[in-house]
Amino acid sequence: MRRLGNVPFGYKLIIPYVVCLLLAVLSVGMFAYTHSVNSLKEKTRENIQGTLRQMRDNIRYRTDDIERISSMLYYNYGLQNALRRYEQGWYSYDTMTRTLMPALDNLLNYTASNIGLSLYLRNDAISEVFYKDSEQNSLSSIKRYEIYHLKRIEQEDWYTGLNLAKQPMGFSQWRQITQDEAHGNISLLQRLDDIQRLKEIGLVRINVQISDLLNSVDYRKIGEYSMLTVLGADGRMLLQSSPEAGAVEAQGSSAHWLLLTEPLDGLGWQLQAHIPNSLFDASASKVRRMTLLVCLVSALVLSLLGILVSSYFSRRIQKIVASLNAFRDGDFQRRISYSGNDELAQIAAAFNRMGTNIEELIHSNYVANLQKKEAELESLQAQINPHFLYNTLSSISRLAQFGDTAKLHTLVQELAKFYRISLNRGEIQTTVAKEVEHAQAYIAIQGIKYGKRLSIYYDIDPEALEYTTVKLILQPLIENALEHAWFGATIAIRLVVEKLDHTIVFKVIDNGVGMNGDTITQIFAAEGPKIGYGIRNVDSRIKLHAGPGYGVVIGSRPGIGTTMQITIPCRK
Repeated sequence: MRRLGNVPFGYKLIIPYVVCLLLAVLSVGMFAYTHSVNSLKEKTRENIQGTLRQMRDNIRYRTDDIERISSMLYYNYGLQNALRRYEQGWYSYDTMTRTLMPALDNLLNYTASNIGLSLYLRNDAISEVFYKDSEQNSLSSIKRYEIYHLKRIEQEDWYTGLNLAKQPMGFSQWRQITQDEAHGNISLLQRLDDIQRLKEIGLVRINVQISDLLNSVDYRKIGEYSMLTVLGADGRMLLQSSPEAGAVEAQGSSAHWLLLTEPLDGLGWQLQAHIPNSLFDASASKVRRMTLLVCLVSALVLSLLGILVSSYFSRRIQKIVASLNAFRDGDFQRRISYSGNDELAQIAAAFNRMGTNIEELIHSNYVANLQKKEAELESLQAQINPHFLYNTLSSISRLAQFGDTAKLHTLVQELAKFYRISLNRGEIQTTVAKEVEHAQAYIAIQGIKYGKRLSIYYDIDPEALEYTTVKLILQPLIENALEHAWFGATIAIRLVVEKLDHTIVFKVIDNGVGMNGDTITQIFAAEGPKIGYGIRNVDSRIKLHAGPGYGVVIGSRPGIGTTMQITIPCRK
């Protein structure tokens, strides 16, 4: 075993190499097979879906052609003017021969499709034109038009169901009415309006055979043994295009079919393609056989190599792998114990030394960073405006000199409260409630100094008061506003504290002189002249405790005022 431990590492690499290569070959083989079959299906799906979209576009082209005819009649202003005339006799004859009948003839000649055109008018002065046999399919002969008085259909269920009085101008709808279903037709119904007077004057009906609209639906365009169906809005089959029934049934039940759909907008119909999965089996079988052959040959060759090496070396490799995985998961106390002096033993020794060095380095780096952060925090907190106490004591001296004991008493109380909360028993963190109380004490002190020139408004959310914050973040912002925001003899400051989702938001809003964008940029700039030190101090302290996603944001407009917003995370 000692001699075996001195065998060069290159010989011991065979078994992990073989295992990894076997896994790689099998994985590549499975991936190649799965990817090839899926690519084949996806390619076929995309091609068939593209064909369905072409069929949909062809159907839409035909329906658009019919809708254009209806729109031409709807926007015929000359016809609308003529239909306003209710005079009998010559005027009625003149309207029919010079306006109405030529317009309808032109519409029928506009399209090559075989259509039937019916016009229902409220103007009873216009003569009716229709054919005696109403049960005959009007599309079985030459193209023709008919003119009726609207009162003929006012009691028909299909007409009352349209409820044209409540529909917008130009309302149109595709549906089967009267004998359409029996004759295999469908009609486009459009309300006819007098656009100038915003008044309904009739109804246009253009009917066309469904087979003409759907003549592009052919199963041969998507492949052998496939089937195309068109379903109506009620789920009823309107058309089926497929090979002989026996050929379709031979492909199996519906569970063995791939179903693709395409909506036919405007008509409310749905075009469906049914493709048998058996069409994919032949190509998939070829890919499967080739993949299995390659995998078997590779596995046989690599297995012959693998049996030459003892499992002993495999366990040693696994020990290294396990230790590396432990390092990856953060366990730097893991060590490897190997006997011998081969490459594996040398790697183990180097690995153990590396683990020890990493542990020492992490510990020293952690302590150094912790000390650095604590020093930075203490430095930042120590630099909160120190002359505030001097100014307040000067105010106390003046009040005592003038004998204003009431204000003097209030000022001393608020100053005591201010420094009691500021000290906070030496702790850096405090509650939002205490931070707000600290800011109110500061404002009370400044209120004695400025009197009626200073107006303060509070908007405090009670839900936010129980959370934790870095102390001394509001006072520097209020102090900044009182020092730099004066715009005239008075100033108003609003303090807002609210809880938004998972954050606490503080806002100090003033109606002062404001500032421009360059000034705001200079406040937070790492280089250049240093201004707004108190604001930058607060921002740095918040980022030090909460992270770079939090801190101070300033919004301001010259002559309007400034809003300074602080955002911190919700922590208890």
